[in-house]
Amino acid sequence: MKPLMLFAIVCLVAIVVVVSFGLQLAPNAPVALSPESAAYALYICPTTSTFWDGFATALQPFHKYLIIALFATIMLLMFSWGWALYQNLLADSFKRDSFQKPWQMTKFTFWVAVIVTLFVMTPNYFRSVTVDGLPGQYVLCESDTPGARAVRSDAVHN
Repeated sequence: MKPLMLFAIVCLVAIVVVVSFGLQLAPNAPVALSPESAAYALYICPTTSTFWDGFATALQPFHKYLIIALFATIMLLMFSWGWALYQNLLADSFKRDSFQKPWQMTKFTFWVAVIVTLFVMTPNYFRSVTVDGLPGQYVLCESDTPGARAVRSDAVHN
């Protein structure tokens, strides 16, 4: 296995472990709430990554066309793999070279899909909320995130 691939796997495992167990390098003091109101509160923070949010918003009109292009590419990819398999079945022998182009196209399609997904779905995409009575853009966050505010849960909308 290539060292870069091994490094990527180790980093991915480390990220999953840190996120799964809620580990933090420098935890902050949580926002203090009374026990009665804690059950009805959500914590929000102002949006910080305005560049990526703006970039994703600029790509939003093209989202449908990106999906269409992805599925068209996947269909061409299936035909390419099918044709290579069919040619090998006709020849009644395995020719590795006939699968070289479909495999290259598969890798390229996969990485393009990953990059486009990262561009369209920023870190704030799934946690963005609007709050009744508060102007601006907010995201859900933890009670110990710097800048966190507690608001009533019925005032927060997705």
